[in-house]
Amino acid sequence: MAEDQVQILHGNTFVVSDAQGDIEASATDPSGLFSLDTRFLSRWVLTVNGDRLTALSTDDLHYFESRFFLVPGSGTVYVDAKTTVIRQRAVTEGFREQLTVLNHDVKPVELTIRLDAAADFADLFEVKDALEKKGTRSILTAGGQLVMTYERESFRRATTVSSTEPAEVDDGGLQFSILIEPHGSWSTELDVRVASLGPGGRPLTAQTPPADEARREALADLEQWVANAPRLTCDWDSLITTYQRSLVDLAALRFSPLIARADSLPAAGLPWFMTIFGRDSIFTSLQALPFTSEPARTTLRVLGDWQGNRVDDFRDEDPGRILHEVRYGELTAFQERPHSPYYGSVDATPLYVVLMDEYERWTGDAQLVRDLEMEARAALRWIDDYADLQGNGYIAYQRRNEETGLENQCWKDSWDSICYRDGRLPGFPRATCEVQGYAYDAKMRGARLARLFWNDATYADELERQAADLKARFNRDFWVEDGQYYALALDADGTQVDALTSNIGHLLWSGIVDADRASAIAGHLLGPRLFSGWGIRTLAEGEARYNPIGYHVGTVWPFDNSFIAWGLRRYGFKAEAARVAAGNLDAADFYHGRLPEAFGGYERALTRYPVQYPTACSPQAWSTGAPLLLLRTMLGLEPVGDHLIVDPALPVGIGRIELLDIPGRWGRIDAFGRGLVEVNRGPKLRNQLGDPTRPHHLG
Repeated sequence: MAEDQVQILHGNTFVVSDAQGDIEASATDPSGLFSLDTRFLSRWVLTVNGDRLTALSTDDLHYFESRFFLVPGSGTVYVDAKTTVIRQRAVTEGFREQLTVLNHDVKPVELTIRLDAAADFADLFEVKDALEKKGTRSILTAGGQLVMTYERESFRRATTVSSTEPAEVDDGGLQFSILIEPHGSWSTELDVRVASLGPGGRPLTAQTPPADEARREALADLEQWVANAPRLTCDWDSLITTYQRSLVDLAALRFSPLIARADSLPAAGLPWFMTIFGRDSIFTSLQALPFTSEPARTTLRVLGDWQGNRVDDFRDEDPGRILHEVRYGELTAFQERPHSPYYGSVDATPLYVVLMDEYERWTGDAQLVRDLEMEARAALRWIDDYADLQGNGYIAYQRRNEETGLENQCWKDSWDSICYRDGRLPGFPRATCEVQGYAYDAKMRGARLARLFWNDATYADELERQAADLKARFNRDFWVEDGQYYALALDADGTQVDALTSNIGHLLWSGIVDADRASAIAGHLLGPRLFSGWGIRTLAEGEARYNPIGYHVGTVWPFDNSFIAWGLRRYGFKAEAARVAAGNLDAADFYHGRLPEAFGGYERALTRYPVQYPTACSPQAWSTGAPLLLLRTMLGLEPVGDHLIVDPALPVGIGRIELLDIPGRWGRIDAFGRGLVEVNRGPKLRNQLGDPTRPHHLG
């Protein structure tokens, strides 16, 4: 996202504009008003007497509301404006814009206020790929409204623009001719409504409440969301800012798609991914569990409802497979894209079982585990019955939809992310290392669920046997002896794809790493090739494809780092985990508390600030969740039965932390910690080994 873009969102709808509040969308620009993967407004430009406006300031009031202070004219160093224009915009299903014009002169002023409006009704995939529309657009001006419609067979969408003040309405927008008295004002409320229409023009979505009521409901919901979360106090003010930003952004990204009914779960991120992503929703729910269990509960139910039940090559669907992505736009409706839903990920399915177990550990919600027993068993069967494409007992992937399916179906899903040291790309199928860790973890956690909740000790024993066998084979087949780390993947013939990557950190949090090899893995993760000072790079410096601003080949991903830090704690590397947390949280300070999807992997000594990745999503769900998991990791929060273990290991510079009213099966409990781990956060970084911390136990 460009720095001068302003984005507001609520539920299924979001608006991306420039700093003046204007929308001028190009073919591949994600500006506009979007709802359910369709752009309902591609142009929304305000002029006064034919002049564009200059922004004085933009207020980010709430995630669903912004205010723009503007003056007419642009391009001069000094603007002696006699007129102020204020646009206050709030998103509902569409948006409402309060437009106010103030006259600061001692004499009356006549003004022509115009809003140019247009809707291209582009599917989000058409925006990304600059594709042409195939349907018919039409415009109707009647009753003081501008109605723009699009139709392609039974696929119908409409945008309606109206105003509380009389306007001249034409095919290109609305115009007001006004007179404002000295030191007077004029205002109107503009209402932009969107509709998905079925046969006979019947709306496919429920009627929304009036704008004022919707705003009040959104404010009350946000206040309740924040009030229900644990309270953080600490000596490091920027950490409090980051924590509060994460809570608000997580609230903003709650998404209630049609298949979720009235419940909400995390959408993946703005602007491209405001929809369900199985992997992203699971990871974000895991990150958020110490703070709220609502996303996990809804994610488990929704993904279970839409679990695969047949073999469908177009959608890469198998029985038991958890979906990757759902879309509602035109291309999906006409099966020009497979996202109805699309199942092309290999990690969401084992992670589904991981989330179910972790959710129960935190909440004690045994009923949900029993309700979803068949879904969990189906996910575990998928690992053995459908995912072993190489015949060697490992989860592997190869898309069956060659035209529009994802080539890489792991979390690093860009085309060049899976590579050898020398930069070559392996053939298919590919079996990436971290997915084997997830499979191991899923089997171990599935065994616990079977024994404690499904009354099936025989199945539990079998899952534990399978997990032990997988761990032994994995540590034999993936270990790169000359580098003392695990290979990124196995290629089609079982050869190691030997690049050094951050994926090895995910092996720690899954528990598949042999204990005597964990120290070597921690050393690589905190070594100079992977650790930039701000965080752990996706690909090690020195590998052939390394690029500090390559999407998965050298950037730092906060989500990735948060799970790596969690894994370091699992194996006892508390100081190393604190160092990763300190780097990421320092970076968050430069982004006003909002960690982006990814940032540059440049060495900290070279940049003195984290370099923005050009097209990073922000906010993005699992980056929003990263500070939450880092807090859990630094405080050493682990549920054990009906108790919460607190074992803090904080960087010295953080000082004292108090996280109060942590929710769980124990009710509410407080956790305290003080910075004890020496972490050099300056440009010259040292690896601090050892564990100078003292554990504390509460509960």
